[in-house]
Amino acid sequence: MSEKSEQKIADRVNNRSHRPNSEEFMRFIGSNWADHGDDLPQVHPGAVYAAARRRQIAEAFAGKLIIIEAGPLKTRSNDSDYRYHPHAAFSHLTAWGSATVPDSVLVIDARDRAGVSTLFFRETAGRNSNEFFANPTIGEFWVGARPTLPQVATLLHLGTKNLGELDEFLSENSGADIVRISEEAGSDDKLLEFASEIRFVKDEWEIAEMRKAVAASVSGFEQVARTMKDAIGHERGERVVETAFYSRARIEGNDLGYDTIAAAGAHACILHWIVNDGPIRGDELLLLDAGVEVDSLYTADVTRTLPVNGKFSPAQRKVYDAVLEAADAVFAIAKPGVKFRELHATAMKVIAAKAAEWGLMQLTAEESLKPENQHHRRWMVHGTSHHLGLDVHDCAQARRELYLEQELKPGMTFTIEPALYLQPDDLLVPEELRGIGVRIEDDVLVTETGVENLSAALPRKPDDVEAWMARFA
Repeated sequence: MSEKSEQKIADRVNNRSHRPNSEEFMRFIGSNWADHGDDLPQVHPGAVYAAARRRQIAEAFAGKLIIIEAGPLKTRSNDSDYRYHPHAAFSHLTAWGSATVPDSVLVIDARDRAGVSTLFFRETAGRNSNEFFANPTIGEFWVGARPTLPQVATLLHLGTKNLGELDEFLSENSGADIVRISEEAGSDDKLLEFASEIRFVKDEWEIAEMRKAVAASVSGFEQVARTMKDAIGHERGERVVETAFYSRARIEGNDLGYDTIAAAGAHACILHWIVNDGPIRGDELLLLDAGVEVDSLYTADVTRTLPVNGKFSPAQRKVYDAVLEAADAVFAIAKPGVKFRELHATAMKVIAAKAAEWGLMQLTAEESLKPENQHHRRWMVHGTSHHLGLDVHDCAQARRELYLEQELKPGMTFTIEPALYLQPDDLLVPEELRGIGVRIEDDVLVTETGVENLSAALPRKPDDVEAWMARFA
């Protein structure tokens, strides 16, 4: 066995590189560069709203030093990272969105009634630093220039300091009562809970961003319809569909809001089918659950179940109509004052009635709806609605009783997504219905009198779906 290397394991990832480091090279590479310029950007349109949210946090945690970390890059493999995505609470309280510099930290000093906010981040290194050309994670030669402190201060309308000053700041304030949200150091439960719950009701800027996300997602569904002919018969037709949607997500937004579900045939009965490696046949349904995340990091979440050849078979239409009836029932009752849990209960009344009518269960619909029975849930095991925003399942750290028991308020955005999944091996299901999975999911905004269907540009009624498929085919 050879002698043990003195080089640390963590440093060996750089062995493939041959970076010059002589004093002469450092002098040479650090000279004769034009100034970056100190032009200041316009104030971000979301900055004033983010400031109001920071005030809410400061008032709720008065007397404390509040630390919200954006979080680090996450390793995908070896020295390759995933596309960066900051913590949702950090995004909500800064509005920095996809431009966020990794490892940034927002500090809200609520010991002062004003709740002074400071953003610590790693600004671009000087050209006299080897980071400039030698650091593939943050070096300007590798990832581009980061903004300056004055630029971000102007953009987000808050104070800024270099990330290198954070340790000294925390040392100077070591006696403070600190609460934080941090993926690495752990989070204060109450702070995480509060930061999640203030996202239930969206402000004007957030609603505008949700509209952008839905519009981009509609564009993605249209691209899928155009591409369907290429997917039919392809051994990985689901991947053809997935890629078609992804192209619009990257062109019109920042990324996907979540892994696309492109489920053809019986794969539609697998709730989170994201492998997407199956073929697509002309006589099947395609369940497409996909959403675009825009640059602000707000995301849509839309599902349509489409007849691949453009026409529903009688069996497919029977299941589709049942799911649509459940969705329409929820739309009919959704308005301010209705409790969130009533949305699901309303959909389940329809699902239970269909399960009884079709002979899928021995119980009546009324018997099945009793908490101790719930037989109809065999064919729809998930909930009917979830909040939507910076996370596809937004406000997830909110108290359960508040999430389910709260009354709908204008400005809330959530999904309505009933479904039926008739598994191919379910012996309780008539043979002609086995292997059919249907989900219809829309993104809605609570208004003063009801809900607005933000995803209404995508048809929902079966005849309209067929006409839409024909138009793009």
